[in-house]
Amino acid sequence: MPASYSGKILHVDLTTEQTWVETLDETIYRRYLGGGALATYFMLRDMKPGIDPLGPENQLMFMTSVINGLPLSGANRYSAAAKSPLTGGFGESEAGGYWGPEFKRTGYDGIILHGKSAKPTYLYIHDGQCEFLDATPYWGQLSGEVQDALEAVHGKRICVLQTGVAGENGVLFAAITNQLRHFHGRAGLGAVMGSKNLKAIVVRGREKVAPTERDQAMEVVRWFRDNYDKEHDRMHLHGTAGGVNSLDKDGILPTRNFLDGSFEHANAISGTLMSETILVNRGTCFSCNVECKREVEVEERGVSPKYGGMEYEIIGALGSLCGVGNMNDVAEASQWVNRYVLDGISTGVAIAFAMECYEAGILTKEDTDGLDLRFGNAEAMLAMIHKIARREGLGDILADGVKRAAARIGRGSEKYALHVKGQELPMHEPRGKVSLSLAYSVSPTGADHMEAIHDPSFEGLGVVDNGLSEVGLLEPMDRRDLSPKKVRAFFYAQAVWSLYNSIGMCDFVGMPIGALKISQLCNYLNAATGWDTTMWELIKVGERANTMARLFNLREGFTDKDDNLPDRMFQPLRNGKLQGIALDRAEFDKALRTYYQMAGWDYHGVPTPAKLAELELEWAMDAVPA
Repeated sequence: MPASYSGKILHVDLTTEQTWVETLDETIYRRYLGGGALATYFMLRDMKPGIDPLGPENQLMFMTSVINGLPLSGANRYSAAAKSPLTGGFGESEAGGYWGPEFKRTGYDGIILHGKSAKPTYLYIHDGQCEFLDATPYWGQLSGEVQDALEAVHGKRICVLQTGVAGENGVLFAAITNQLRHFHGRAGLGAVMGSKNLKAIVVRGREKVAPTERDQAMEVVRWFRDNYDKEHDRMHLHGTAGGVNSLDKDGILPTRNFLDGSFEHANAISGTLMSETILVNRGTCFSCNVECKREVEVEERGVSPKYGGMEYEIIGALGSLCGVGNMNDVAEASQWVNRYVLDGISTGVAIAFAMECYEAGILTKEDTDGLDLRFGNAEAMLAMIHKIARREGLGDILADGVKRAAARIGRGSEKYALHVKGQELPMHEPRGKVSLSLAYSVSPTGADHMEAIHDPSFEGLGVVDNGLSEVGLLEPMDRRDLSPKKVRAFFYAQAVWSLYNSIGMCDFVGMPIGALKISQLCNYLNAATGWDTTMWELIKVGERANTMARLFNLREGFTDKDDNLPDRMFQPLRNGKLQGIALDRAEFDKALRTYYQMAGWDYHGVPTPAKLAELELEWAMDAVPA
């Protein structure tokens, strides 16, 4: 095997406390690379259809990649995957930080967790060993206290991956965090971890991870350093929150549960203001020069840089979406989300849903335990975070996600529940960036803003060097165009970003957001592995990953009817630059069917035998419904 990966997957049976190692053929690595694609391979190969996502038969897995942990900016991401308790379908979520590279240095490329521990347990993986240790003292503790306690036992050099109080309580959008500030946020995988009585996976690695061709690999590292302009990069200067003002100016800042596209207090929760006021440091991930992570402090609120800071999604979900326009309120809310280990997007959408229900008279103070749950009430928003994580009162209903909450509440609340396949909408507006209508609808995990680049990048095609010319996208397209030309651009870009998820590359380093071109990534992969991979082969990895995830959902009973959008997206925005604008339902449906055809799927979104053969997925044909 090349020095950049071990070829070994660690299997752990939590029920019997047994472990075994599976050695993979090099062909498997070349076909899937790692991350989401390799995880989906195991999910289709080994998991039975129809299992309970919170039952012991569900397998929770964490997969690095063939370049994870090498010294290239952005090559630190890894994937968590399992059947999602939130959607009942494919669940996958990536994270950066340090845990993935450290785990890889233990001598394994991935870990698959089977069964359920009889009592709260954590794993300590080091020096070729996997120890099963008692987590009872840490059960019910907040994430920071758990991190501190485990470091006191095992030393400061460890990396800790943990679920939180929310995962222990079975909140269906509970997250998983490593080192307190890097999150597997979506799909409810923290609830899967909690259902297995697995509190944490602690790793300490000593194995060497190195490229096969060091000089060639360093050429790409130097190229990135020479071509990346940190001092003028918005991601470095203001993080993802740097987009708040421009989104508001464009009328696409999700506000008051997607009723509005502009927020009167946008400046007060912007990344620029954060940088000028509460930002104390710019954090980063393993071996990354971008340093896009925020670290904030608000002493009077107990907000500590220990938990990092606010990404855009948190600011949108707990700020403008809930009508909350105070930076310190959002900072406190963000820290509680981190301490309980919740998905900030779903948490904010669930609270905004309840707020709209309250203002519509569907919920009353009797339902909210006396909270005046109106848009803009920061105190009520903060109180609901605690209730959701602890499953108290109305929080117990919201903890199952807005789809189930609306079904339980009834009385017309369904129209306020903004989700796709059961997963809450992220903080980006399809009525203004229309390819997101495809991203949200066809995403196998439910609504996901990271399926592909967004429409402003398509406007720059042929105008600026955003790297997409490497996949044949040459001409600019308006952000509200949803013609077959835009569908083609989305389809190609989706394959690129699925490639990133498989190879473990950060979207903020790779083109079109970052400076690293796909050809340079291909060169680095070959230097790392000693292969002769082409860009065409890499794009096929992304397409293969998308198709496998589709197969998993088909196997679980999903159909093309689940590739839908909330009715609100077909209703006009109330304010902002795009006031009165809505998606056209007929245009959306036509674009969806065009996408199916481009993907090699039939009219109802089922991959054809020919497409499966072309992607070398004949072995997975049993997943196709008869």
